[in-house]
Amino acid sequence: MRSRMINLLPEHPATRALVFSSLAGSTARGLFITISVIFFTRSVGLSAGQVGLGLTVAAVAGLLAGVPAGHLADRVGPRRVAVTFGVARAALMLGYLAVHGFAGFVLVAAGVQVLESGMGAANGALIAGSVPAEERVRTRAMLRSVINVGWGFGALIAGIALKYDTRPAYVAILVACAALALLSSTLVLRVPPVAPQPRRASGPALIVLRDRPYLTLAALNGVLCVHYGMLNVAVPLWVVERTNAPAWIVAMLGLLNATVVVLFQIRASRGTATAEGAALAQRTSGLLLLGACVLYSLAAGRSAWMAAVVLVAAALVHVLGELRQAAGSWGISFDLAPEHSQGQYQGMYGTGFALAGVVAPALLATVVVGWGWPGWLLFGLVFAATGAAVPAAVRWARRTRPQVTAPQAALVP
Repeated sequence: MRSRMINLLPEHPATRALVFSSLAGSTARGLFITISVIFFTRSVGLSAGQVGLGLTVAAVAGLLAGVPAGHLADRVGPRRVAVTFGVARAALMLGYLAVHGFAGFVLVAAGVQVLESGMGAANGALIAGSVPAEERVRTRAMLRSVINVGWGFGALIAGIALKYDTRPAYVAILVACAALALLSSTLVLRVPPVAPQPRRASGPALIVLRDRPYLTLAALNGVLCVHYGMLNVAVPLWVVERTNAPAWIVAMLGLLNATVVVLFQIRASRGTATAEGAALAQRTSGLLLLGACVLYSLAAGRSAWMAAVVLVAAALVHVLGELRQAAGSWGISFDLAPEHSQGQYQGMYGTGFALAGVVAPALLATVVVGWGWPGWLLFGLVFAATGAAVPAAVRWARRTRPQVTAPQAALVP
């Protein structure tokens, strides 16, 4: 049995270390997400509106951190930045225990989000520098599967604290979150260090800000990433307000999504190691997301059992679109980024995903739940059009790649 488990682990030492780090970090994330809102409202005494506003402010702060942190990772080495930011985040998470008002909550939440965004950019550069180019997308797919396992495990453990619903129980969970986050960061030290890139002798430091094709692709991916808010926000509201399906179907759809991602994300990443293959995957994703939106809309006005069947079918099509969107995003972000600036490029590409997380909840709740099936159809058409635009944007980016050259090291007197 032990030998079988070992055989399931990746052979590349960097990937293996990242797997264990991701498992610890995602378990901490699952713990925190499950209890955070209830802890802030019942134990800290914040209103639901204050929690939502504070988390939105924190998310916006995180948007601004990805590119600068990625640039720092390029200059001093991504492993150093990932570990430093990770340790700082673990320590800052304990700051939630000292929060007694809205201002303190916003400061801690914003700090944690900034550090998480910086870690994301640094980890992307670390994968690019420590894993062979042909294995990068597969590595990201493997890590995403592991992350889903960790989220589920963390949520399960957090249920114990929710059962007791006391401050000591929540404090114990937050301490466990910080400990696991610290463990996750220390495990990154097992990844071989990636050499820092030389400082540019001339020209702008943040070259990604002038790479219009790459900025366009990051924006297109951000639009496609709005679909993550569908399962978390739009679908639960749609189920309880516009369909006759039982409310528990929402949990079933979430479990279905996580299970499919764990089992099939690696397989869905095949053929996406190049930007051209990744573009085709994102085009397919847009069409699948259109189909999912149409199916979700058809659940309204049906009997309870028929609505449930339609929702399950929609969720299956949705997760297939999710698998291809995610795989396509990794192939594009790695393949079109200059090797000497992977950090800032990964940070910029991640900004599109983060921006979608900020705008998606309110936008989906207003358009989908407020408008009904026309809202679903509008989002589906946007997804399809966005996916269709990705191959052309990749061709544009490919034509400009020769213009992005490696920097010459600055002369040191």
